[in-house]
Amino acid sequence: MDGKPIVPFAMTLHVRDHCLCLHVQRAARALARRFDDALRPVGLTNGQFSLMMALNRPVPATFGPLAELLAMDRTTLTAALKPLQRRGLVDIAVDPADRRSRLLTLTEAGRALLASAVPIWEQTHAAIETAMPGAAPETLRETLRSLG
Repeated sequence: MDGKPIVPFAMTLHVRDHCLCLHVQRAARALARRFDDALRPVGLTNGQFSLMMALNRPVPATFGPLAELLAMDRTTLTAALKPLQRRGLVDIAVDPADRRSRLLTLTEAGRALLASAVPIWEQTHAAIETAMPGAAPETLRETLRSLG
């Protein structure tokens, strides 16, 4: 050995088996893949669906609160909006009350696509919850909310 401290393999196994972050990341990726597969026929990813759902509101959204709701930084939100804007699903306009701010809305095409995606989300979500034991879905939601 060269005298540098090493982390024993037993610690690697301990982290693998106990790390909450790792387990949440793995579960999130598995869920994301499942929703991506389900939403593929309407041309959306699970992230795009969530973003469009967050824009489904009676008044336009602004970047700051939307980024906070989605737990994204503004740069990531901007990047996520671009493909939806290119497809004509989202409109980004200057706020007439504050020209530095932008107003984000679903277009008519965006609302129609979201309406076609919601039944897919409902069916997929119900199947996932049904596969979970007892009160596990609500317990999981409560636990995750407590971490955020």
